[in-house]
Amino acid sequence: MVAELVACMTMLLVGVAEAIHARRCRRLAPLAFGPRRRPAAWVYSAPLFRVLALGALAWGLVSLLQLPPRVHQLLQQIPESETKHLVLVLDVSPSMRLQDAGPDKQKSRRQRARDLMESLFERVALPEYKVSVIAVYNGAKPVVEDTRDIEVIRNILDDLPLEYAFPSGKTDLFSGLEQAARVARPWRPGSTTVLVISDGDTVPATGMPQMPAAVGDVLVVGVGDPIAGKFIDGRQSRQDTSTLRQLAQRLRGVYHNGNAKQIGSSLLERFAGGSGGSSNDKLTRREYAIAAVASGGSVYALLPLLLQLLGTRWRPGVPRRQKLQREREQRVN
Repeated sequence: MVAELVACMTMLLVGVAEAIHARRCRRLAPLAFGPRRRPAAWVYSAPLFRVLALGALAWGLVSLLQLPPRVHQLLQQIPESETKHLVLVLDVSPSMRLQDAGPDKQKSRRQRARDLMESLFERVALPEYKVSVIAVYNGAKPVVEDTRDIEVIRNILDDLPLEYAFPSGKTDLFSGLEQAARVARPWRPGSTTVLVISDGDTVPATGMPQMPAAVGDVLVVGVGDPIAGKFIDGRQSRQDTSTLRQLAQRLRGVYHNGNAKQIGSSLLERFAGGSGGSSNDKLTRREYAIAAVASGGSVYALLPLLLQLLGTRWRPGVPRRQKLQREREQRVN
């Protein structure tokens, strides 16, 4: 309220000063504007611009004076009500070691999953997220829960041999989804995004777990060549795009083929910004105050220059054309 009161008082004083200034200008109008005694039409709005500019300047400066200084940190404290959660369900079965992924098909599927996650980390507001990782093979094991330390996630993605934590067997992707649902159940509704990265090698037709209310979105990302397969364990393994797409539909999510393309910006806007956008994008009183100071100061500084250049068409003194004509007459004589 103090800033608003100071701004109103400033505008009132400036308005009185402008009224006094206008009365004096009317007396000096023949000297300032010539025989017509009138400036350009836009000049009549100059007093209003000055009043508004100085009011905005006063409000912005007082607001900034009242606000506590902002300390910029790498990881800012995000209120629990604004914290988002990302649950990564990562397929770590031996088929994810096959090298047929990426645009050049020279990377393993695990390496392609790491590249996709690195691209995601670079384009989302990480301080707003707590990340959990669930490893899936013939069962599911939570590797880390609710961490803000992205280096821990990078270490997990960097070819950590998680498959040795499981006995040999068939991939059970649904167990990872069940574990993700268990981890996310206590969280705020709609605050969680479940990201599944798999080659879809073996997905059962029944037994789909139900996601809790905390899960707002599900993104299923496939890795591996969907056309030419690689042999492993006596069978041919390839990315099963139809199965993964069906899995995403059953979870009411979206499927993305990440083998050749990164996760698109439109998907990131939906999933990373689905809970109202980044808090860094929200305008606070500080941003409005800075904008008021910048705009008010700029208008008040530019007005004198505009009045000097464009305030009137009348120019005192002998017109240049008449001056040149007199000089020619003097030369002739």
